[in-house]
Amino acid sequence: MITLFNGTTIVCVRKGSRVAMAGDGQVTLGSQVIKSGARKVRKLLDGKILTGFAGSTADAMTLLEKFEDCLEQEKGDLMKGAVKLVREWRLDKALRRLEAMMLAANTEMTLLLSGAGDVLEPEGSAASIGSGSGYALAAARALSEATDMKPEDIARRSIELASEICIYTNNNIIVEVLGDNDDSK
Repeated sequence: MITLFNGTTIVCVRKGSRVAMAGDGQVTLGSQVIKSGARKVRKLLDGKILTGFAGSTADAMTLLEKFEDCLEQEKGDLMKGAVKLVREWRLDKALRRLEAMMLAANTEMTLLLSGAGDVLEPEGSAASIGSGSGYALAAARALSEATDMKPEDIARRSIELASEICIYTNNNIIVEVLGDNDDSK
C-alpha cells in the first residue's frame, strides 16, 4: 500500500463580483506533517481564474497543469474548461487514478471538480473541499451572513477556525482574490 502526500482545506467565498479563495499550507504523509507552507491556492490564466486543490499533492499539480491547458483551449471559459478537464480526468486510464478535488472560480461562478465526473456549482456564497471543509464551510457561511467582512477576510478566518478543529489543517494560509473592491460588502 502506497501512502500519499495529502493537502487539505480550501474555501472559496464570494460577495458581489469579488471572490476569494483560501487554503492552508499543511501537507501530510499519513499522520505526519511533511510540509507546513505548501501553496494550494493559485491563479491561472493570467490571474483570471482561482484554483485550489485538496488530496494527493502530485496528483493535484498534474490536474492544475491539465486544467490550465483546458482553459486555454476553451479561451478562458471556466465552465467549458472544467467540463473538458473532468471528462478527460474520468476517461483517461492514467488520470482516472488521480486522487484530488479542485475548486475553481472566476468573478461569475465557483465550481467543484472531482475525478468522479462532477462539475458542480455549489449553492450559496461559499464552497469548500478537503479534510477541514465542513468546518471552513460552516464558518464561511456564518461569517457571510452575520458580518460585513470582505470575502478574503471571511475565507482567511474560516481556514483559521478550521485549523483549530481539524488536525490536517494548519493556519499557514494563502488567500487569492479576484474582482472589484467596491461592491464586496
